[in-house]
Amino acid sequence: MKHLLLLFILASSSLNLSRAFADTQYVSDKLRITLRTGQGTEFQIIRALESGTKLEVLEQSEAGYTRVRTEDGTEGWVRSQYLIPEPIAQQKLDKAVVLLEKYKAEVASLKTERAALRKERKELSQARKSLSEKSSSLESELARLSKVAAKPILLDKENRNLQQENVKLEKDLQMLHQENQVLKDQDNREWFIAGAAVLLGGMLLGLLIPKIRFNKKSSW
Repeated sequence: MKHLLLLFILASSSLNLSRAFADTQYVSDKLRITLRTGQGTEFQIIRALESGTKLEVLEQSEAGYTRVRTEDGTEGWVRSQYLIPEPIAQQKLDKAVVLLEKYKAEVASLKTERAALRKERKELSQARKSLSEKSSSLESELARLSKVAAKPILLDKENRNLQQENVKLEKDLQMLHQENQVLKDQDNREWFIAGAAVLLGGMLLGLLIPKIRFNKKSSW
């Protein structure tokens, strides 16, 4: 699998690099050539160029030489036969290895991120379960507190009813007391009247008896 990925990267890199360096040449693989001041071995050597050196093409001649410029700005002539239009295999391989390492790092990062997400999802699931249990516990506690709170309300209602009944009983007691007082007053009046009648009767008898005796004596 890794070999196929590497070959794919190499093929893609070759295609992209061929397009990108259409006006660029490279010293062919495993060579060391000379950069000279003119078109021929008789001209002075400016420097030696290693395989894979990137060169900008300035001019090509029919004599088989190409005037080039190095990346540091040095210009000279090299044999055209030693130039190729794309980087050497080692450079492409190095670039492919770099890309492969980059992809490996991205895959490792994605795996780490996925593991972190799985851990976070597990923690969230546990937190949700814990919250659900707490919610059930709170609902039970609320129901219990509602029952406890309902007792004082019921007791208060019963207390109010008892107070109302007590007020009613007090009123009834006051009415009975008043009726009793009325009856007592009435009884006292009756006794007073009876006593007055007896007294009056006695007085009348006291007046009548002497007369009766007198009348009897007279008849005698």
